[in-house]
Amino acid sequence: MAQHDRLKIDAGVQVYFCDPQSPWQRGTNENTNGLLRQYFPKGTDLSVHSADEIAAVAAALNARPRKTLGWKTPAETLDELLS
Repeated sequence: MAQHDRLKIDAGVQVYFCDPQSPWQRGTNENTNGLLRQYFPKGTDLSVHSADEIAAVAAALNARPRKTLGWKTPAETLDELLS
């Protein structure tokens, strides 16, 4: 993320850095990690899984409604944002 300043300028994206060892500052990230752990326990070597298996997990998580998105799915939210 060494080019975060350029990202802010080129895409107009706000960049926020959490303090180290402060998971409460990254609630959505921590929740997503927990969802991923349902499929891949901590310490899982992802190289033993095929790209299709990983894509299937991504599709399942992107089709799962999230409270932080007003109970829309990440896929729905992205589609709305891009249209």
